[in-house]
Parts: sequence; structure tokens; C-alpha cells
Amino acid sequence: MIKAGIIGATGYAGGELVRLLLGHKEVEIVWYGSKSYVNQRYADVYRNMFQIVDEKCLDDNMEELAQQADVIFTATPQGYCASLINEAILSKTKVVDLSADFRIKDVSVYEKWYGIEHKSPQYIEEAVYGLCEINREDVKRARLVANPGCYTTCSILTAYPLVKQGLIDTDTLIIDAKSGTSGAGRGAKVPNLFCEVNENIKAYGVATHRHTPEIEEQLGYAAGKEIVLNFTPHLVPMNRGILVTAYAKLKKDAQGRLPSCEEIKAVYDRYYGSERFVRVLDQGVCPETKWVEGSNYTDIGFVIDERTERIIMMGALDNLVKGAAGQAVQNMNLMFGLEESEGLAVAPMFP
Repeated sequence: MIKAGIIGATGYAGGELVRLLLGHKEVEIVWYGSKSYVNQRYADVYRNMFQIVDEKCLDDNMEELAQQADVIFTATPQGYCASLINEAILSKTKVVDLSADFRIKDVSVYEKWYGIEHKSPQYIEEAVYGLCEINREDVKRARLVANPGCYTTCSILTAYPLVKQGLIDTDTLIIDAKSGTSGAGRGAKVPNLFCEVNENIKAYGVATHRHTPEIEEQLGYAAGKEIVLNFTPHLVPMNRGILVTAYAKLKKDAQGRLPSCEEIKAVYDRYYGSERFVRVLDQGVCPETKWVEGSNYTDIGFVIDERTERIIMMGALDNLVKGAAGQAVQNMNLMFGLEESEGLAVAPMFP
């Protein structure tokens, strides 16, 4: 059995990690870490775990945890994992970090967008960006994985094949995204109160959202050049889910012809046809968050607007599963040579 420890087990992503790992036949959770609830029963924090989890919450002593665990998940705020990680820890255990600390390769970009000093930049180059469908082989060899963000996972997977194949003009790429309130975390914040969120939708982080450089960097690797784009997130009154709608000009071929729907669909199928957790929808079907809720799936669709010569690319996922905990488990499975879908082979729940 793989012994797993979770630091930040009482946040939304941490709670989802617990739920998924309890159903994983190869994993035993040995550490429910939570600075806010030390010595309190985990099931008193999350009552859905009553008579399922009997353990108490422990502290965030990563050094001690490394002695006990084969893998550590850090579902913590930005800067926390980077402040604790060191060679002694990485020599004993593998780490999957759900924060942004090791996602961006340029430390100056990280420090600019997150407004904090990076405490362990020496591990940035080694860390593997854990988007399994793109970096699978690198993840298998990693001891430190940077689990991608929720908006970024959906945005990158939605646009990646067309960017990689050079079918769109990346200078025209605009990404509009909507997220449920769980994406903001479990901390008490006035903007996330029921009366503030209900019957409302709002844009936030306009032109400044921290996931922007992460999306630009990863799509830039696909394009083989620097990409600068507009990314605008919105908060919608639902618990879970992300819907991305991305717009870009299609490139014409040498005869001045736009690619057809069949050709675009063939490209998506080439990249994702054998992927367990990316579902390319039939033509004319648009992704919806309700059809991926509670699952590790990403649904992708597209529409070509011949009038404007643009393509509208759409993606939907559950921000707490494929956008956080599910992807972290998928990464762990790869790191330990397990079946990639172990612990994740659950159908989306509805209603």
C-alpha cells in the first residue's frame, strides 16, 4: 500500500483528496494535516466522513510526515509548499503540490503575479507540470509535481490541440471562463457569502488573474513561441464546475480555405481519442458543467463561425476533481506506476 499524507486536508481540495483516496485500492491515508483543526476529529470537520474516518487532524510538520508517507499532497495556499520543501524531504517521499508554487518556470513571473518571494526556486526547473495528458512521461519520472490550476487545466486542454497544430492565430486568442464558488476555497470571505453570490454573476481579476501566465506559458510551449492572451474569469452561483469558452481566428490553408468541422474534430480526436479523462463531444454538442460534476472528466466541444472566421472552443470540468484533487491522484498514479484511472473511475453524478 502507498502511504499518503495530506497537508491542508480540511480545505475543499483537501477534502476531495480524502474522498478520492479512500476509494483507492492501493492507498492508505496516514496523515490528515490541518493547521486550523489540530487534534480535532476529521469527521467533525467533514461530517460526511462520520464512521468512515476516525483519525484526528495533525499539524503541518512536513519533515515528520516525510518519514511516514510515500507521497505528500500539499493542498495549501501559494508560498506554503515552497517554504517547506527541501532535499531531505524529496529524498524520502514524492510531493504533489496543488498550489502554484512550482507551476511557472520563470521565478520573476511567479513573484510578479503572486506578489510573494519564492522560497525554493532551486526546485522550479525540476518540478514537472502535472497535466497528465500532455506531460505523462515526465510525470512518471518525477519526485515533485506541480498540479495545474483548475482554470488552467480546462483552458489548456480546450485549446491545446489547435495551438499545437498551428490551426489558430494565437494573437487573437481570448479565454472567457466561469467557476463555481468552491474554486475560491473554504475560508470565510464576504464576497463568497450566499447573499453576495446568489442570483449574481461577476467578472473578477480582469486582466490580472494569476492563472493567466500559467496558461500563456503552457500554450506557448505548444505553439513554440511566446503567447500573450486575454483571460477573464467569472464567479457563478454554483458549488462546482468550470466552463471555458475560448475564441480565436482560424488560419487558412495555402488555397485560402478554412479548416472544416470534420478536420477540426479529427485533430481533437487525434490528441484525445485514447485519453480516459478527456471526452471530445459530438459535433453540435456543447459542454455543460452538470455532465462532469464529481468526476475527473473534461468535456470539450467547438463551433466554427464561418461568418467571422473564428472558432469557439469550449471545455467543462469539475474544479475540485480534474481541476485539483482528481488530477493530483492521476499524477500520483503515474508517479507510482499504477493504472492511471485507479481511484478515479467514477461516472459524473447527476443531478
